Amino acid sequence: MRETAYAKINLALHVRRRKEDGYHELETLFAFVDAGDELSASAAQADSLLVVGEFGGVLDDPFGNIVAKALHSLPHGQAWAVTLEKNLPVAAGLGGGSADAGAIFRMVRDSCGLPEDWHARAARLGADVPACVESVACIGRGIGTELEPTANDLTGTPVLLVNPRIPLATGPVFKAWDGVDRGPMAGANLREMALSGRNDLEAPALTLVSEIGQVLEALRRTGAWLTRMSGSGATCFALYDSIEERDAARAVMPARWWTLAGALR
Repeated sequence: MRETAYAKINLALHVRRRKEDGYHELETLFAFVDAGDELSASAAQADSLLVVGEFGGVLDDPFGNIVAKALHSLPHGQAWAVTLEKNLPVAAGLGGGSADAGAIFRMVRDSCGLPEDWHARAARLGADVPACVESVACIGRGIGTELEPTANDLTGTPVLLVNPRIPLATGPVFKAWDGVDRGPMAGANLREMALSGRNDLEAPALTLVSEIGQVLEALRRTGAWLTRMSGSGATCFALYDSIEERDAARAVMPARWWTLAGALR
């Protein structure tokens, strides 16, 4: 079995309030790129996980990896030997680990079906995991686990992801948020919601990793119709009207930065 763990981006991310349990009430517009990490699995005597790829060395605890946790959380018949090709940077606002777990859920679904409580099992692994299971554009509320379908008028839109190769943990970014509720998302379709939206974590992330500002400035010079940081950073994305514009933009990005060119699913 093979499955792509599609990179997640937040076209908009509105932080509304901090709840009594310490989590934040969110409104976010999830979208997914048609590329990401790659997973494969084959029958084995015992469940196992091998991590390879450009960013595989960052994950030094395979048993604590969210992929292993996802596999152990689901009945899947015979044991699986799973290989994870880690192509997405870690702690990058792309939901990489959550996307990997979502890919495991799809592999289990296709091979033997998911239990009825799969959403709750996914949510226990991480707030982004339920959205990553289906990996289609949707609205996330609550802590991001309460999902609402939305018509997707952006399928096929060329997208460029850029990361300055600086990991950024989510906790410190939320801690640096100023606590101001700047209002809900608005718009009749995905494009309108994205254009009228914002990422409330962009400003606090910039105070922690100033290079994010350099990435955004570079992308804004490329003719993109939307440029924004994804999630808690430090990856930024730009949306284009044509593949040629996207590829020309990628060509002028500094070689020291990580880039990924794709299209929205």
